[in-house]
Amino acid sequence: MAPAAMNPARALAEAQPTAYWLDDPDRPRALPALVGDEHCDLLVVGGGYSGLWTALLAKERDPSRDVVLVEGKEVGWAASGRNGGFCAASLTHGFANGLARWPEELRELEELGNRNLDGIEAAVERYAIDCAFERTGEIDVATEPHQVEELREASEEAAKLGFDMPFLDADEVRAEVDSPTFLAGLWDPAGVAMLNPARLAWGLKRACLELGVRIYEHTPAHDLTPRGAGMAARTPYGRVFARHVALGTNAFPSLLRRVRPFIVPVYDYALMTEPLTAEQLDSIGWKKRQGLSDSANHFHYFRLTADNRILWGGYDVVYHFGSRITHEYDQRPETYTKLAEHFFRCFPQLAGLRFSHTWGGVIDTCSRFSPFFGTAHGGRVSYAVGYTGLGVGATRFGADVMLDLLSGERTERTASKMVRSKPLPFPPEPVRWAGIGITQWSLARSAALGVRRNLWLKGMDKIGLGFDS
Repeated sequence: MAPAAMNPARALAEAQPTAYWLDDPDRPRALPALVGDEHCDLLVVGGGYSGLWTALLAKERDPSRDVVLVEGKEVGWAASGRNGGFCAASLTHGFANGLARWPEELRELEELGNRNLDGIEAAVERYAIDCAFERTGEIDVATEPHQVEELREASEEAAKLGFDMPFLDADEVRAEVDSPTFLAGLWDPAGVAMLNPARLAWGLKRACLELGVRIYEHTPAHDLTPRGAGMAARTPYGRVFARHVALGTNAFPSLLRRVRPFIVPVYDYALMTEPLTAEQLDSIGWKKRQGLSDSANHFHYFRLTADNRILWGGYDVVYHFGSRITHEYDQRPETYTKLAEHFFRCFPQLAGLRFSHTWGGVIDTCSRFSPFFGTAHGGRVSYAVGYTGLGVGATRFGADVMLDLLSGERTERTASKMVRSKPLPFPPEPVRWAGIGITQWSLARSAALGVRRNLWLKGMDKIGLGFDS
């Protein structure tokens, strides 16, 4: 038996503790920080997908609009550059979550999401963004018996709304990707694309610059105050005066204190394998290169890269008391060991394969698992936050919503109940810490017992106070 099969941790011995996507010789150099004062029509705070799409769409809507974007570190350095690279059409963190929360408008939300994904694909082509975009679709797999019927029911509900999400039995799903742990699958053939997330962020940065957006990196915005008819943002070496401000700060503390109770920062982790040989790839099939995730409470997500590595992430969702965020949490060996064990359980035919990279980082989550939106300071400031790990695609939709809100337009986006409503806020500490701890225990306990939700989780579902990634 291969060493990695006897002790999965040995497969981690030579892994680099850095995000695979950011470990790229073509990574662009950071732009200079802002020094002095700037004036503009629109200030965008945050250089991840949310901010980049907002700046780009603002210029596409009105090329004469003067746009400035400030980023505290480097464009794409955080969640936008180190995620799994799943670009989903869903705006509701999956079909099931959307059906549970907005059943009366789910058809419209799914259609908006599909058009949004089409818009991303068109932008990648229009701006020649080299990000390995592949519209492969995704399979949600059942690994426990109780999950099989849940996937079958989801397929039937999707069909009622006119969406093609075929149910795959055990033989059918294993014909797509062969794992002894797969019992069934739900295939979304067109609603998910795979891409290189860091290269998407860098490509959007280049596109913004080409359209005239002024980008300042290593320029954190420390506060936001009204100034005349507009707003002023203070940075370390200067200020930005703007008519409007769009906030795309993800898990990091919002410049609007009222938004902070709605967001919890959690840490997510991933592994990347070395490239598979032709024989290894043939042993698991995976010829259509779909993205995959399982249906457990603590789920895994996994996919093939352009050079046939397997990204394997998820499972642990780690919250730290007081919503603390620090780079010290970006590496977590105990999670990597657990993920490696799960990987070889899923693909025992790949025993001996090594991991090349390990990484983690903070993402945001909210109690409804999907983004929420709003304005402040008399409509001069807008925000979109709460993507809960599914923001690669939905952030473009959120950018459109922020721009709609700033313009005062009522569009099909802003008319939806999803956009007009807010999630429940999380309670303050120490109740927040205790509640999340009980929820985490319940998720793990339910998984161990082979059931979907215990009484605590069902109670949280009933009042709409969820916790997930």
